Amino acid sequence: MTDELTFKELEQRVRADVGVRLFTVLAWLPERRTLRRVHSSHPGQYPVGGEKSVEVAQGWLATCIEGRRPYLGADRAAVAEIFADHALIESLGCGAVVNVPVVDGDEVLGVLNILDAEGAYDAVSVAAAEKLAPLAVPALRSAR
Repeated sequence: MTDELTFKELEQRVRADVGVRLFTVLAWLPERRTLRRVHSSHPGQYPVGGEKSVEVAQGWLATCIEGRRPYLGADRAAVAEIFADHALIESLGCGAVVNVPVVDGDEVLGVLNILDAEGAYDAVSVAAAEKLAPLAVPALRSAR
């Protein structure tokens, strides 16, 4: 394996180090204040190329994109608060989320979206995900 991971290799690392049922990588498009999906473990439900506006979840935007800090939603209520498609997420067996910004220098390139069963994540999970985020920089740069 080279120093630069593909998104699929990154997904495997996330599975091993954090645990995940649904994994997507979203590229941040600041000029449009939009996130574009560039990788998905579930392309049928969450196809690559899909976009989501972040206007709905201003608190999330302030945390992950502007604040460059991870977001932990440990239960279904927290997932429902930030995802308009929470019913689909729940149908996939997911009720917890860790979102980690991918930052290169001063630029936010995107976000790792890591979801699993309710109660699956805690501060240790967030720390493990944060360690993996820099591995996404080269692939996200290429995808944008």
